[in-house]
Amino acid sequence: MAQGKSTGRQITEGVIWKQLLAFFFPILLGTFFQQLYNTVDMVIVGRFVGKVALASVGGSSGQTVNLIVGFFTGLSGGAGVIVSQFYGANDKRNLNLSLQTAYAFSLVGGVVFTVLGIALTPAMLRLMNTSEELLGPSGTYLRIYFAGIIFVFIYNIGSGILRALGDSRRPLYYLICCCLINIVLDLIMVAWLKLGVAGVAVATTISQAVSAVMVTRALTRSEDIYRLELRKISFHWRILKSQLYIGLPGGIQSVMYSLSNIVIQSVINVFGTNATAAWAAEGKLDAVFWMINGAFGIAITTFVGQNYGAGRYDRMKKGVWICLGMHQLFSAAISISLFTFRAPLFSIFTQDADVVRIGSDLMRVIAPCYAVFSFVEIFSGALRAVGDVVVPMFLTMFGICLFRVGWMFTVVPAHRSLDTIVLSYPISWIMSAVLFILYFLYRKRRWNGAAVPANQ
Repeated sequence: MAQGKSTGRQITEGVIWKQLLAFFFPILLGTFFQQLYNTVDMVIVGRFVGKVALASVGGSSGQTVNLIVGFFTGLSGGAGVIVSQFYGANDKRNLNLSLQTAYAFSLVGGVVFTVLGIALTPAMLRLMNTSEELLGPSGTYLRIYFAGIIFVFIYNIGSGILRALGDSRRPLYYLICCCLINIVLDLIMVAWLKLGVAGVAVATTISQAVSAVMVTRALTRSEDIYRLELRKISFHWRILKSQLYIGLPGGIQSVMYSLSNIVIQSVINVFGTNATAAWAAEGKLDAVFWMINGAFGIAITTFVGQNYGAGRYDRMKKGVWICLGMHQLFSAAISISLFTFRAPLFSIFTQDADVVRIGSDLMRVIAPCYAVFSFVEIFSGALRAVGDVVVPMFLTMFGICLFRVGWMFTVVPAHRSLDTIVLSYPISWIMSAVLFILYFLYRKRRWNGAAVPANQ
């Protein structure tokens, strides 16, 4: 094993809750600014263009973007796990090979999804029962977005690597900078130049290109035991195999999430533009919880991964329970806030009274149940960090994805209403939480000195 001097932030020593929070908050703020990209897009087009533009940016096109980006992010998540394990073990050689392989994967993936995304945009929109008045602007938004999706992939892989190394601050700084650029460009292109949906897509693409350059520059100028050398970017098949073994179940899991949401989106689209616009706005408010959820998920995966690489098994177990408790507290606070202020929050996106009413009714069903999902996120993140990915993938596919799709085709036709559709979310969270609790309690007994980090 090649060794080197580690000058970065390892989280294998110290007070667990303090380290988790110190790592969590920059991730949370970074996720907030990442979400702000599309939220600002929606607010600006909703205010300056209208509800058709709002539905175009956040409806079927938003679900399509989530499908593609979510798949790649889940797939590349394997790189973060492997990187955190090699970093915890202070293995310089394999750490740098992992960086080179991850970047090669993001570049090739970006080209492939650009071509496929642009070509398949009309078909994807029609599969989701997108209304005729939304097909044109939604297609414009998606084609421009796919044209620059390579920047999204590069930023996601680069920031994921930095976080796996314990650096959650620089991705935050880059996102703040690029989000401000996005806001300024949105106002110029939509409010001033009147480019509508196309202007929003161009602004987002330019901002994401800047973030990709910044995160790549950080990795190429590192003085730690890792450094990305652009001329050495290539596939190292042993490393790629390990990254795909861990990442592919995550990618499949993300696709199943997105496909189930696309099925739900197609059912909601049947209720008309007002329902579509309300669901799009609900998704942006709902994102407040998912930001917190995702930040805790990244934190526990990095924490467990580094401690796994260092052989700190008791510390791994303690970290999981501490992180779960913190997630519960934050989730409860978000539930109370969104439930209490749901109507004025929806009014931020639109002044249409019917859209606000529909959105408020949707949030009334979803908001009280957020804390249940913390069990799924924390336990799956901890299991992923030690390479246990296949069973959690199937638990998620059954407990959430397949259940929701089945609900759409069985319960909803018998009780046709938006409330019935949305009820599938809390029920599926409860089912999945029970499954993950049982599986994690079984598997954690094997976290002991007999285990070894992947690929060591």
